[in-house]
Amino acid sequence: MSGVWVFKNNGVIRLVENPGAEEEGNNSAGSSRRKVLVHLPTNEVVASYKSLDQILTGLGWERYYGGDPQLLQYHKHSSIDLISLPRDFSKFNSIYMYDIVVKNPNIFHVRDM
Repeated sequence: MSGVWVFKNNGVIRLVENPGAEEEGNNSAGSSRRKVLVHLPTNEVVASYKSLDQILTGLGWERYYGGDPQLLQYHKHSSIDLISLPRDFSKFNSIYMYDIVVKNPNIFHVRDM
């Protein structure tokens, strides 16, 4: 994971993976590569929350409904980890992908498309 962490005025931080290719608030998709989340056991790209939900459920993650209604959240009874994802899959970016990778070692990988 490389890039620059940008701290916004509202306290939110985000990773800018290619700082030269991004203007403030506008990612120029033509000059930066899109990231995809790959499920390593099947070598398939996670293309929807439906497929991600099936994989996470199979790994022991359960939906958590006690948080922000704008987020899809998953937790494991065996840990304190919580995965929070934007409800809109089009906003699912590399930050969320790397969060899933860290919490599920050797199961997922983030690749350039």
